[in-house]
Formats: sequence, C-alpha cells, structure tokens
Amino acid sequence: MSCAYLFPGQGAQYGGMGKELYDRFEAARSLFAQADEVLGFALSDIMFHGSEEELRATKVTQPAIFVHSYVAYRCLADQAPDMVAGHSLGEYTALAVSGALGFEDALRLVALRAEVMQWCCQQQASGMAAVIKFDPDKIVEICAGITDEVVVAANYNSPQQVVISGSMEGLRLAEERLREAGARLIIPLNVGGAFHSPLMEPARERLGEVIQKTTFSKPLCPVYQNVSASPENDVETIKQQLLIQLTHPVLWTSSIQNMVENGADWFIECGPGNTLQNLTKRIDPAIKTDHILTKIP
Repeated sequence: MSCAYLFPGQGAQYGGMGKELYDRFEAARSLFAQADEVLGFALSDIMFHGSEEELRATKVTQPAIFVHSYVAYRCLADQAPDMVAGHSLGEYTALAVSGALGFEDALRLVALRAEVMQWCCQQQASGMAAVIKFDPDKIVEICAGITDEVVVAANYNSPQQVVISGSMEGLRLAEERLREAGARLIIPLNVGGAFHSPLMEPARERLGEVIQKTTFSKPLCPVYQNVSASPENDVETIKQQLLIQLTHPVLWTSSIQNMVENGADWFIECGPGNTLQNLTKRIDPAIKTDHILTKIP
C-alpha cells in the first residue's frame, strides 16, 4: 500500500492542541521546548492553555499548526511516506517531514511567513470566502471580470469548493455577480486577510531573501507542491514555488488526483482537525483516509 501524508494549513487550530502528545511522548516534549526556544516565546503554553483569540493571531496560528503537525508525525507515524503534500502553510510541514528542511529552519520560515502575511493583511481590509457547488471555471471568469478591485480564485479545495480571496470590495462584487450567475452558497471565512492573492505580493521579497539563505536538501520522497500539483524533488524548484505560493492558488484537488494517479492509495492526515480528510473524500470517495491522532495510545 502506497502511503501519502497530508498536512493542514491555517484554520485547523483549536484550544489545547498538542497537549495530549506533550503528556504522552518525551519526543514531543523535546520538540515543543525546541520550538519555544527558536521562536522566543512560549508557543506551547498558548497552544495548551491560550484563548481562542490568542490562537487565531497569525503569528501564533501558523507556527502552532506547523509544530503540532510535525510533532504528531514524529511521535505517531509507523510508516514512512511514499509522498507528501501540505495545504498552504502545511507545505512547510510536508517539506520538514520529507527531509527537505530541518525542523528549526522550517519553523523559522513559518514564523517569518506568518509575520509578513500579517503585515500584508494590515495594509488593506481583505478576506476570503468559500464558494460551494458552483462551476470553478465560472468563478474564475467572474473574478477576472472585476478589474478595479483584487479578487481571485485562491484555493481549489475540492470539485465542490473553491475559495476566493481579495479586497473586501472585490469580495462583495464577486459575491454579487456569483449569485446573479446562480451560486447559492458563499461562506465568508474567518481569516486575517486575502491569502494566496496579489495582495500578498509585498511579503514575497522579505520571505524570498530568507528562503534563499536557508539550507534545503533533496527530499526523501516526492513533495506535491501547491502551485504545480506535481511531485517535486529539485531544491531550486521547491524554493521558487514556496515563494510563488504566497500569491498563487492552492491546487489541492489536482494534487490529490495526481497523487492517486501516481499510486497513492492511503492518505493520512497529520495535524489538528480533519479538514483534509473530508476534502480528500469529496475529491474521490473511494480513497482510503485516516487521521494520525487516532493512533495515540
């Protein structure tokens, strides 16, 4: 059986995340301590005891999800991955698990990514919304027709769900035109801003400088990156696509489909929540899925 591990992105956080791993595994305690030292603040304390508001802050959320997902894999995985993929932020966890990035280097990049994305969010009121059960091509066409505001298709999560991202006025115009075209269900997302859109462009230069200075290695298994939905193992390609990811859509549906075509027949979500399990089932109901946290003894 060919095993693929999937790592979630922002939005999967919850109060108390990681505490059960910390209590049960010495390796988890060591990794949480390492993370707190690298970040310079007690991330673990916020994860275990922080309020929902504290956890929702981007500078906390992204490192917390990365650390939780990585720790869960290290403590509970009983089979090496044949391939990996991560949704948005989760791509950094996938790279760390594959050996392309060291844990501390990946965490530093995640922390910087969170910082520069939060800065972009503060420059202009923006957001994201999920469009449910509507033609993806029509969504792209409608967004492209709005030329005086920023709004784009940002996440192709499943055949039934595409997330749009942009300025608040761009989202309002897109929703109005989508409803006129027949879209019935459009759900605003509780996120800080317009991720995976041109509004994240100012973050690219700063993150790019640090990515270029960070040591990457050839991964031990293929990494299906968000912007190509293809298996990547070339270091320069991986670095380039990590940066492009900030402003380009997450091709999640195509990533899962390509992994299945390339032999994956068992998908294990690794991290907080079960969003990726649910999306995978919507992409292909025949796929066998599991969640790694069910392996906690």
